[in-house]
Amino acid sequence: MGPVIIMFDKKTVREIDIRNKKVLVRVDYNVPLDDELSVTDDTRIRLSLPTIEYLRENNAKIILMSHLGRPKGKPEDRFRMDPAALKLGEMLGIKVKKFDQVYSAEIKEYIDNQMKSGEIVILENLRFDPGEKSNDSEFSKSLASLADIYVDDAFGAAHRAHASIVGVPEFIPAVSGLLLEKEIETLAALLESPGRPFLAILGGSKVSDKIQVIKNLLSKVDCLILGGGMTYTFLKAKGLEIGTSICEDGQLAYALEMIDLAEKNNVKLLLPIDIAIAREFDRDAETREVPVESIPSDWMGLDIGTKTIELFTGDITVAKTIFWNGPVGVFEWERFSKGTKSIAFAVAGSKAVTVAGGGDTVAAIKKYGLSEKFSHISSGGGASMELLEGKILPGIAALMKK
Repeated sequence: MGPVIIMFDKKTVREIDIRNKKVLVRVDYNVPLDDELSVTDDTRIRLSLPTIEYLRENNAKIILMSHLGRPKGKPEDRFRMDPAALKLGEMLGIKVKKFDQVYSAEIKEYIDNQMKSGEIVILENLRFDPGEKSNDSEFSKSLASLADIYVDDAFGAAHRAHASIVGVPEFIPAVSGLLLEKEIETLAALLESPGRPFLAILGGSKVSDKIQVIKNLLSKVDCLILGGGMTYTFLKAKGLEIGTSICEDGQLAYALEMIDLAEKNNVKLLLPIDIAIAREFDRDAETREVPVESIPSDWMGLDIGTKTIELFTGDITVAKTIFWNGPVGVFEWERFSKGTKSIAFAVAGSKAVTVAGGGDTVAAIKKYGLSEKFSHISSGGGASMELLEGKILPGIAALMKK
């Protein structure tokens, strides 16, 4: 069963005439590279293909732009877009021309006079120019001058008010790509018309990263499962000894407030009942499982325990809609991966509409070979969380309304 579709109120690439036009597409090719500068995971490039293929079918001149990594506003060889251009070319079986600048008069001249319809070119890493992050108007204008139409297909960057996201739409007609449309519709459907029971699983280490998300979800979900490092803040707030486990003392009052809010909203809030603990934060540390009431003062929690897995799985099995963000333990280490692995398999095996968001969550799903078993895996961790907080994303706001 696919997610319920909520109407997206922005124009998409299908609703504008792009035939034989020059189209500037913001993609998210922030892909991982190895030491040889080869792409180690091409998911983000693959997700951009439906929009690119649609533009090719309509004989558009396709100009792609993206950021990669965190260069400091100037060129750095390890962050060049060449590996992404090469990988895209391989996937499409064509040559993708890559420019060594973000913008130049020569690039504009090439696009205007030499580029053929259906051809694809890619600009250099946007963040090599300080104008990208500062949303400089002149920089935006230069980018916009390369094309007739702007298409935003970079959901992973939709929460950033950068030049390539919000600046360019001020100068040329701006519409959504097919990936962006699918992301927004899927996540909006979660919040507006989920099948019930609607269950959310939030993990990860910090409560402070999820403050608004927890609050917003407590008005939407039937059951909220909390796992990972942030649960120790909740356990400590309830008066339990958490030993040397990670904890944000500044969030204890907030944790109690959320426990009260869950009760008030009649939301079942599940916290771990047993924990896999270790003496030190180490891959090979000695480990044992203890009830949450019995964590020794010089040990730390690094994963959920067996009884907690059973407790959480019970609710996962009966849910009709599941949103998962954040691992429930240090899953990168085999010894502390049982919780996250069990949750991943339980969610993947459920009959619910299943949506996963966030880098570490996606990494876990891929690690266990479960990608195909999820209804939707979001390509943008930060953007999906801001959307679930109820925020308006700058990248969406900048697009033309239907």
